[in-house]
Amino acid sequence: MSFASVCGHQKQIAILRSSLERGRVAHAYLFYGMPGIGKRTTAEIFARALNCEKGHSDACDECPSCRKMEHGNHPDVFFVKADGQFIRIKDIRNLQEQTRFRPFAGGRRIFLLVDADKMNTEAANALLKTLEEPSQANTLILLTSRPHSLPLTILSRCQHLRFNPLPPETIAAFLQSRLSMSDGDALLLAASSGGSIRKALEMNQEGFLKPRDEIVDQMVKSHTNDPLKMLSFLGNLGKDKQDVLRRLEILKICYRDAIVFKETGEKGLLLNQDRLESIKDIAGRLPSHKMLDNIKNIEVTYRAIEQNANRSLVLEALAFKLA
Repeated sequence: MSFASVCGHQKQIAILRSSLERGRVAHAYLFYGMPGIGKRTTAEIFARALNCEKGHSDACDECPSCRKMEHGNHPDVFFVKADGQFIRIKDIRNLQEQTRFRPFAGGRRIFLLVDADKMNTEAANALLKTLEEPSQANTLILLTSRPHSLPLTILSRCQHLRFNPLPPETIAAFLQSRLSMSDGDALLLAASSGGSIRKALEMNQEGFLKPRDEIVDQMVKSHTNDPLKMLSFLGNLGKDKQDVLRRLEILKICYRDAIVFKETGEKGLLLNQDRLESIKDIAGRLPSHKMLDNIKNIEVTYRAIEQNANRSLVLEALAFKLA
């Protein structure tokens, strides 16, 4: 697996390859961005490239070092993960113990801290000591979707690489090439994934189109003069938090399509092209400014539920705003 297998993130890869070519690798990196967009994949390839016996700025996938990485048994690459809810001080002390040894097989010992924001206070303080006394033989890569949860003292001692959400067309192309998915289904999943390949793959496994069709049908029925229909619709979005969030995302995309069709009349610009008649129906019932307000209200509700607000209350408030 080389950098060519990473979907997107060309700027970040260029920075890493340049550091490899110039021999100016930092002792600590912070890879941060939303979950499921390729941070860990990029970090693992960077770890391969650091110890690759043939490549200068990438992994060759052929040398003994790359093969050991492929099989998960490289003696100089370590993963530090949460033990339950936290990464604990014993995990960091074990890391510190390992940093004292010279590399066994490669030029560097590499430590990948997965979900580094899960370090408890004692673990973070212990890691800071390692970062304050860097060794040229060790490279630490901290992976997180919540960099604001890490102490500033740790953030200031790492080279930062921000991984942005992937464009829908990039995810759609990935889904088409890997899963032989149709253009329409791939674009719909990509648009609903929020820029995360992992989320798009999970949605595909869970059967995205069935709940999408249910929501489109309910939207058509709910936009009447009876607000109780909208209240009933949103009250049955789901019991699981992630299920509710996915359905809110579908709802938002439907309003997006309705606005686009109302303003342009172009079917080819829709994400739900196979539900054209329903989208036309919604577009005919609501003015564009109302649909824009609906999208904003859905986004506010989405963020509130993400932050563990009372789901019933925020969905009830959303129902009256949409109605």
